[in-house]
Amino acid sequence: MPDFKNPEPGARLELYVKPDCPYCKAARDYYDGRGIAYVEHDAQHDRTARKAMFAYTGGNPTVPAIVIDGVYQRSGWGDPPRG
Repeated sequence: MPDFKNPEPGARLELYVKPDCPYCKAARDYYDGRGIAYVEHDAQHDRTARKAMFAYTGGNPTVPAIVIDGVYQRSGWGDPPRG
């Protein structure tokens, strides 16, 4: 399984987030601070994104949900993960 904090160069990193979620902000800040590109999906307001997130997570609503190259990695941020 890829390292969700350090994806391989060229990997497609996707974050399913809620706009005001502090854990989502922490994940974005982490990746931004390291110059790691990602695609952000608003799982709160975009029904299509929410449906895709639930398909990856098996219905887990915890955000951020992290997907690399189409493979679900985890939900939440921190150690232990929170969201």
